[in-house]
Amino acid sequence: MYLGLDLGTSALKALLLAPDQTLRAQADRPLSVATPQPLWSEQNPADWQTALVSVLDELAATAPEAMRAVRGIGLTGQMHGAVALDAAMQPLRPAILWNDGRSHAECAELDTVCPNAPRLTSNRAMPGFTAPKLLWMKRHEPDLFARIALVLLPKDYLRLFLTGEAISDMSDASGTFWLDVPGRDWSDELLAATSMTRAQMPALVEGSAPAGRLKPEIAQRWGMSGDVVVAGGAGDNAASAIGMGIVKPGAGFLSLGTSGVIFRATDGFAPNAAACIHAFCHALPNTWHQMSVMLSAAASLRWVTHLTGRANEAALLTEIAALSPAERDAAPLFLPYLTGERTPHNSAAARGAFLGLAPAHGPAALGYAVLEGVGFGLRDGLLALGEGAGSEGLLLVGGGSRSSLWNQLLADLLGVPLHLAESSETAGALGAARLAALADGGAVDDICQRPAIRQSFTPQAALPAARYARFRAAWPAASA
Repeated sequence: MYLGLDLGTSALKALLLAPDQTLRAQADRPLSVATPQPLWSEQNPADWQTALVSVLDELAATAPEAMRAVRGIGLTGQMHGAVALDAAMQPLRPAILWNDGRSHAECAELDTVCPNAPRLTSNRAMPGFTAPKLLWMKRHEPDLFARIALVLLPKDYLRLFLTGEAISDMSDASGTFWLDVPGRDWSDELLAATSMTRAQMPALVEGSAPAGRLKPEIAQRWGMSGDVVVAGGAGDNAASAIGMGIVKPGAGFLSLGTSGVIFRATDGFAPNAAACIHAFCHALPNTWHQMSVMLSAAASLRWVTHLTGRANEAALLTEIAALSPAERDAAPLFLPYLTGERTPHNSAAARGAFLGLAPAHGPAALGYAVLEGVGFGLRDGLLALGEGAGSEGLLLVGGGSRSSLWNQLLADLLGVPLHLAESSETAGALGAARLAALADGGAVDDICQRPAIRQSFTPQAALPAARYARFRAAWPAASA
């Protein structure tokens, strides 16, 4: 039995995976995000640990036999977060998250002090990455910065609790802006540019390799017997790819989580920093992938649901589905840059907007505009990925993929088939569990299988070219 843990932005998810790849039990706990100042996005690492203990307590109570049989644990979660720890391994401040935009000035500084960075990382410095956050701490919180003994990524903070080991994996480390991505090792030059050293970094392993053993007292608490290996794990998108069996070049997925991602496995290392495409290590040895990333996908739908006073996203989606084609064509446009944007713009300062509002526009029209605007933003990312992206179709993952209405709209806007697979809503946790199975000696071809497709969405309507052209033309106003 293998336990997969996915530390997302809005929830921590856990699942138990049997050796025959069947799911035995699941649990999750919600998480909240603090925004104490504009552009800031933070979480308290203690809340992650509390959520972890709670989900494991639930699994031990509801599936005790499965918990006793656990042989390995895999970790995944939100990337880029800066968890700064002191010499006693205690957080010095709340974690600065992936969608935090405060360090835009530090990104410009990195470009100046380390002009070699694009060659080393093959990615542009972005406020979401970890390294600029540490430069921000150095400038604005120098007393705390001077006390940093170790910097961990969010999922690796959970590993520290579970194993006592400070270890990360190649895929998650790729998003720090400290990793020599083609060389799969920390870059002393990039570390020096932020006044950091290797001594303050976790050790690195491949995602499918062992990366610590569960502490005996923790294993005993949750009824686990024997020696439990903890895998290196992966960043959330690389783990989702493992969960969906996306390990061969050309295969890809569309993730509708808090953020929106188009992911494709590549034939070797394939940088494209000029288009703001991420080129990162995959979770398996000597493999890489590309990603286009937008910062507010399902988060935009949550926002407009609250804005319109609807009970939940499902209620608003029901109203949107009742709109006629003419009402959709007359809906306002939405710019989905609530927390800035990455691909293809790389702007932390960009902000969202409704364009063309009229008295006739009610909650359904606003909701439709958000679904369409996110789709247009994803289309921008697909075009940035270049020729061949999505040509084989894309699997759908993430909580937003529960909406057939949105899935079909996205297929139309992107012009590629989208496929909803079994277990797509828990792809990250499933991938983490699969990495645990690999760390326990399993074979990639046996474990990283494609799941069954339960529904497909093929393009049925033409791209609304005029609306998309207006959307793209509005970017200067969003970034002003």
